[in-house]
Amino acid sequence: MKSIGLLGGSFNPAHAGHRHISVEALRLLGLDEVWWLVSPQNPLKTTADMAPLAARVASAHHAAHHSRIHVTDIEQGLGTRFAVDTVAALQRRYPNVRFIWLMGADNLAQLHHWSRWRALAARVPIAVLARPRYTSFALTAPAMAWFGRRRHGSATAGTWRKWRLPAIVVLDIRMSPLSATAIRRADPAWAAWHFADSPSLMPDPTRKLLWP
Repeated sequence: MKSIGLLGGSFNPAHAGHRHISVEALRLLGLDEVWWLVSPQNPLKTTADMAPLAARVASAHHAAHHSRIHVTDIEQGLGTRFAVDTVAALQRRYPNVRFIWLMGADNLAQLHHWSRWRALAARVPIAVLARPRYTSFALTAPAMAWFGRRRHGSATAGTWRKWRLPAIVVLDIRMSPLSATAIRRADPAWAAWHFADSPSLMPDPTRKLLWP
């Protein structure tokens, strides 16, 4: 069965830090691919400084630059807002694929605020990638306390397909200092640079399979 890591987010904009954790996930988890799920609108984030979806998708294509990292706006086509619903839809459509949810340590710190996050953990293993300033706090987050003994050591990350759910692993990787917030502060008009790109002309493996 093909193994795919799902990295959801606003990608507002996407940057080399997203690519770094994706490449590390490919290596440490033995994945065939990583899909970047560019969210139409993160329910926990304001729309105030959110760039249009087309610009964020274009920035993701520009930043990914890897044959096994695929960018998709599949949530818009599925009509899903929450990670648990997106994963459920993907599992129904791709029964022969094993998915694992990827997230930065900053998201682990707020996971307990996600809609039906325990149901998400019951559907797929979760792999947490280190992020500067967030990792220590994330390890003491309410969600991490709930996982308890369901946490696996990073040395066993390659065996994630055999884990009984719920299951979580924190991967100790070299940290990237990049952040979308810092990029927006440095260049508030960043999205204008990406409107010249056309996401509709870029390959999206999920679109081909979902809407032939």
